[in-house]
Amino acid sequence: MSAEAADREAATSSRPCTPPQTSWFEFLLEEELLEQHLRKPSPDPPPVQLIVQFLEQASKPSVNEQNQVQPPPDNKRNRILKLLALKVAAHLKWDLDVLEKSLSVPVLNMLLNELLCISKVPPGTKHVDVDLSSLPPTTAMAILLYNRWAIRTIVKSSFPVKQVKPGPPQLNVMNQMQQEKELTENILKVLKEQAADSILVLEAALKLDKDLYVHTIRTLDLLAMEPGMVNGETESSTAGLKISAEEIQCQVCYDLGAIYFQQGATNAALHENAKEKFFKTRELIAKIGSSSLHCTIDEKRLAGYCQACGVLTSSDDDASQQATPYNQIHNCMKSGNYQDLVKIFLEDNLALSLPVQFRQSVLRELFQKAQQGNDALDEICFKICVCNTVCDVLQGQIIDILFCQLFLKPNKEKIDFLLEVCSRSINLETASESLKRKMAAFLKNLCLGLEDLQLVFMISSHELFIKLLKDDERKLLVDQMRKRSVRINLSTKPVTSFYDIPASASVNIGQLEHQLILSVDPWRIRQILIELHGMTSERQFWTISNKWEVPNVYGNVILGIKDNLTRDLVYILMAKGLHCCAIKDFVHAKQLFAACLELVTEFSPKLRQVMLNEMLLLDIYTHEAGAGAAGERPPSDLISRVRGYLEMRVPDIPLRQVIAEECVAFLLNWRENEYLTMQVPLPLVQTNPYVKLGQLLAATCKELPGPKESRRTAKDLWEVVVQICSVSNQHKRGNDGRVSLIKHRESTLGIMYRSELLSFIKKLREPLVLTTILSLFVKLHNVREDIVNDITAEYISIWPSSIPNLQSVDFEAVAVTVKELVNYALTINSNNHFWLIIQADIYFATNQYSAALHYYLQAGAVCSDFFNKMVPPDVFTDQVIKRMIKCCSLLNCHTQVAILCQFLREVDYKTAFKALQEQNSHDAMDSYYEYIWDVTILEYLTYLHHKRGETDKRQIAIKAIGQTELNASNPEEVLQLAAQRRKKKFLQAMAKLYF
Repeated sequence: MSAEAADREAATSSRPCTPPQTSWFEFLLEEELLEQHLRKPSPDPPPVQLIVQFLEQASKPSVNEQNQVQPPPDNKRNRILKLLALKVAAHLKWDLDVLEKSLSVPVLNMLLNELLCISKVPPGTKHVDVDLSSLPPTTAMAILLYNRWAIRTIVKSSFPVKQVKPGPPQLNVMNQMQQEKELTENILKVLKEQAADSILVLEAALKLDKDLYVHTIRTLDLLAMEPGMVNGETESSTAGLKISAEEIQCQVCYDLGAIYFQQGATNAALHENAKEKFFKTRELIAKIGSSSLHCTIDEKRLAGYCQACGVLTSSDDDASQQATPYNQIHNCMKSGNYQDLVKIFLEDNLALSLPVQFRQSVLRELFQKAQQGNDALDEICFKICVCNTVCDVLQGQIIDILFCQLFLKPNKEKIDFLLEVCSRSINLETASESLKRKMAAFLKNLCLGLEDLQLVFMISSHELFIKLLKDDERKLLVDQMRKRSVRINLSTKPVTSFYDIPASASVNIGQLEHQLILSVDPWRIRQILIELHGMTSERQFWTISNKWEVPNVYGNVILGIKDNLTRDLVYILMAKGLHCCAIKDFVHAKQLFAACLELVTEFSPKLRQVMLNEMLLLDIYTHEAGAGAAGERPPSDLISRVRGYLEMRVPDIPLRQVIAEECVAFLLNWRENEYLTMQVPLPLVQTNPYVKLGQLLAATCKELPGPKESRRTAKDLWEVVVQICSVSNQHKRGNDGRVSLIKHRESTLGIMYRSELLSFIKKLREPLVLTTILSLFVKLHNVREDIVNDITAEYISIWPSSIPNLQSVDFEAVAVTVKELVNYALTINSNNHFWLIIQADIYFATNQYSAALHYYLQAGAVCSDFFNKMVPPDVFTDQVIKRMIKCCSLLNCHTQVAILCQFLREVDYKTAFKALQEQNSHDAMDSYYEYIWDVTILEYLTYLHHKRGETDKRQIAIKAIGQTELNASNPEEVLQLAAQRRKKKFLQAMAKLYF
């Protein structure tokens, strides 16, 4: 028996190699339930967990009457469980990436062996002896899947694995883990023994020039039926899920390349084979496209493999490959030419083509050689470390602690090289302001960390430092350095480390505390605190600045830390990080939070989760202030972390409400409405008011615009907001015996206070969400009985038109909220004509007519290219025009009133004539006649001036009426064009007057 057949038999005991003869129709109900479960968007339990459960149940040993353990019986129940496991894998399209990620080696081995068996692979036959071209497509594909998995498992087992920290010891769990480990080792041993055969099978698969098929749920159902009902369909070439020949070759080439590359460690010639396979994979990906459904290759890893193969193999015909920095670095390391290595790193600081991880790996290798006794490499290690540190600074990364260790004893040569690296790493003419600020902050913090003023002056007098920092900043820094030292003696050597200071030294604690307040470098803060605690153990240094504020929910936990130094360090790092967040210095905030996270991870899981939450909030702020402000969507991992925070159910973790608030606002701003509406857990909605509000907002926005019957969520949102804006009434009897009504405006029955709701809304930027909540408050404002002038808003019709208990709503607070919301919305987009109309209506309702005209005209201007195009009728509605008319009338601009009367769908002659009769007009009167296109109004003007004896004005009116384009005999198009031209000129004149 072959090794793979023996392995199959050991892993799965016995299995049906032919479909059972009895009918399985009685189990169709369970199978339908399984398929319904798999079709859910987020099934719970997930599919891979179902596979584990099915196979574990099917492989449970039995116990006979004599209490002897027997292999799993080959009965109907176990066969069904195995079939269900295969169906789940078929639902996942047999994607090895997904299966390997979630299933252990023993479970996946059992699953694939079941696939081989149900695909009718001849038992006891070596796969290498089988002609794949002569087998049915599903059988050949099953063999390929098994051997691809075997190769991939061997390769994966050669990678280093990070050991998981064990939890509290539990005997049964430890025994289970040990059994699984031994079983995995046994399977790996068998797979490695048959590795050569698996490679030959995959090489033979590359010669296949035909499409193959893999089992689907349907084909598995056919196999489960009675033999007479199959009709040979599963043997045909069209049964199952089609995998094209190019996709098969691409996957096989990649897996063969990986195993050849792994074996190349002991046989260098195999690197050529690996290179051939990887380059072939790259060609096939370019041919079939990277978006193939059935061929998922990690293109970044493939690029890395290709790069490594190019370095490890010598090909004279590929000159461009040899010229890459990777080849040059490899040659330098191999030949010991370390000076050229430094030059390569220095040049790459400007190009930034080498990944950070690769740079660090080179530095680690150099350190290992230096520790083996090669003292000459100490200087090279320092120079490479400086290059890496400056590169990290420019990319916004945290400064490596290794740099701080190497810089504990600075000297003139080290400072000179550091300044050379900084100068050559940034082109001041083309560099962005962000890069300049990062470099300036690095040099400034470097000065603050130096004790020797001579070294400080070396940096502060350098050309790069002078260009990056302003004169005032440089002078302030030098003054700080001078005041820091009691004795200024430039000829003395600097203190090498604070550890060298004797206990009896005369040191000014106040100066160290001053440095502690100013510093934002985590390493420097730690140094100062160690030094301070070495001088006195009585002080609590977290109290020296009243600007260091930590939320009470965190402060209670931090101040419970027993070690004084650790408590001070954690408190100060967090306080400074929160302050940097508040002033939008996100680079330093990230460094401080990262240092605090590294510190608390060692002793407090609770504080570790607190720091992870704060770093999530920081990442949200950073994205919203940077790429998010330019409209770039956040990375998927940030969205996943936001969801994870909202769904977090870790007990006893202190939480800040602002983080949940920002997370929900973040999801709304980036239109994650599907998650908020359909996927957010129900307990979360019931316990977190911001999630509930976000879900209602997302659901309402998702339905817009929609029919009336789909507005249930709008009604729910309306009721929530009405409750928030309601007040609790209490009756109190006064001294005179009368009963008075007292309103408590912040004593709400809603899910949050109105001030909290307003604060949350001011974190939103998505126009549709803002428009929705704004229209809700406008509708709520209009509901009150004593309202005279309604405010208009988009989507206002979706909200209910009445409230059962009007007296409970604080309409004064609603009016204030509407004003604040529209002012905030216009800071987000000052050109949104709907919001401008709301602002104008508010001014109109409060009798501020000039301001109302300003915003009415601005709304028309922004949507018509300053009136060069026609203003859309949904902007200048009849109601808007009538309000503009009333504004002009109350401002005594009566000629403007007459002209605006022409803008109505039906010209309001009565109002126009009445306005023209007014002789006390504050506008330009007859100079506006050229903007009138209605002949009736012009004729009335002629009559009016004749009656008054105003000859000059009558002549102006006659001249206006005598223009040929206003002739009533003209075509309708000409008349409309004449009217449009006059509208444009009049509105532009009005805009100049009121803007």
